[in-house]
Amino acid sequence: MNKNFLFSALIISTGLFWQSCGSGDKPSSQQQGAPQGQPAVPVSTVAVEKQIVSGIKSYPGSVIPLQETKIFAEVSGYVTKINVTDGASVSKGQVLYEIDRIRYQAAVDQAKAAVEIAKATLQRGEKDLTRYQTLADKDAIAKQTLDNALTEVSNQKAQVQSAQAALTTAQTNLQRAVIRAPYSGVVGISMVRTGALVSPGTTEINTISTIDPITVQFQISEREIAEYAAYQSGKSATEISAVLPDGTTYTNFGRVSIIDRAVDPRTGTIAVRATFSNPQNVLRAGMNLTVNVKSTSSSEQAIIPFKGVQDQLGVYNVFVVNDSSQAEIRPVKLGLKVGENVVVESGVEAGEKIIVDGLMNVRNGAKVVENQPSADNAPKK
Repeated sequence: MNKNFLFSALIISTGLFWQSCGSGDKPSSQQQGAPQGQPAVPVSTVAVEKQIVSGIKSYPGSVIPLQETKIFAEVSGYVTKINVTDGASVSKGQVLYEIDRIRYQAAVDQAKAAVEIAKATLQRGEKDLTRYQTLADKDAIAKQTLDNALTEVSNQKAQVQSAQAALTTAQTNLQRAVIRAPYSGVVGISMVRTGALVSPGTTEINTISTIDPITVQFQISEREIAEYAAYQSGKSATEISAVLPDGTTYTNFGRVSIIDRAVDPRTGTIAVRATFSNPQNVLRAGMNLTVNVKSTSSSEQAIIPFKGVQDQLGVYNVFVVNDSSQAEIRPVKLGLKVGENVVVESGVEAGEKIIVDGLMNVRNGAKVVENQPSADNAPKK
């Protein structure tokens, strides 16, 4: 009887175990299906359109003079005179600094004397050579004596050339003791004062740069090279303006004058310089500003309202409504901003619907229901 009792108890326990397992599976399956039972999120959408767009491209830029030169001393000595004030405008050839010239003038005088001595020695040697040639014709002297005279005259001619070269060097050093402006422009703050000892090639004295015209350098994408090459050649027209650090717009427009020879492979960008007229020296070398370039696309481009774009640490996304009425997150690459709209270079196609209102309640994969479309949400032409 005990065996029958144990057998019955085993059957009952097994049944209870399977019943409990089955009841445990039901809540799990209900939880997995819960998201499907959630109500659809109401949203507003617009269709991606393609348009020819015109707008402003903005780039960070910096002012770079057409010419900028650091001025160094070319001879050693003490600065005896400074003929220009800090930050002054100067003209080409204007005397800027003077270095003590006494010893350089003395070197010139000494070199001139050496030239005269060498010339006198040469004249005497040439006269002797003439006499020796006359005597040699009469066999009155040994041939070796004539050969020695010829050699002596050749040496004396070389000494004259050497003396003249030394004179040229002395005169050059004397000229270099006076430092002149290499071109017209503006000098900076002097780095030496009267009485300072300067050394050739190591002592920086000042910096000079041109101011009018002047250039602004900025970086463009390698995809924009053809567009800017057309601006440079004049095949396409544009307006280039500069926004100063105080937020005001510079009064003169610029033009694309230089495109660098090579693209930086690390960034995929290339340097461009726009030239601006700068008669009042408003644009200063090294100034950081914003370059605005008016641009018109050569072909139709996808365009969407900018409010439909989400920025997550520099990564731009939009929510696209798929055929199942679900929100699908898409990374996009943005282009030119045109008013309240923005060009999308990649990530969406024309005709696809993106969510522009109700984004706060939308998650990737969520069911959505579209509100009645509004004309206010459509990209404005």
